[in-house]
Amino acid sequence: MADKLSNADVQERLWKAIDDDHTGMLGLTQDNHHFQPMTAFVERDSNTLWFYTKSDTDLAQSVAANGADAAFMFLDKKLQACIDGRLTLSRDRERIERFWNAHVAAWYPQGKDDPSLILLRLDVSEAAVWITEGGLLKYAFEVAKANASKTTPDVGERRDLNFH
Repeated sequence: MADKLSNADVQERLWKAIDDDHTGMLGLTQDNHHFQPMTAFVERDSNTLWFYTKSDTDLAQSVAANGADAAFMFLDKKLQACIDGRLTLSRDRERIERFWNAHVAAWYPQGKDDPSLILLRLDVSEAAVWITEGGLLKYAFEVAKANASKTTPDVGERRDLNFH
């Protein structure tokens, strides 16, 4: 059960889920732009998420001067998270090499040396994580039980993580 997990276990599940799926919605928290689908790459030891983008995108241009507060929304079947932090630009060659794969390459026909290629670096400060165990059958049971007993369903746990 989720309530038996330590914060370290929840954090490990979060990073593993993002490593397995990669895709979520990234946006600035004080901006009028919509959040946009992005592929995240996890660097666990520094609590950092990396995203490839092009330097002329609205997100990169909004971050260019001084960085910006941002959030990454991630959802899969058993874990949902809202991850907050500071978003900055980087041309870190080592990380471009480390995370490069066929999916990324499809967006950059000029390859790793594409002059418009830039990384967005999200230094994670905190996250709200919801863990749901048991899948759809447990959810249906909990909803039925809650309706019969006039209580609320037990479908998982929310945990707040601080990365400072």
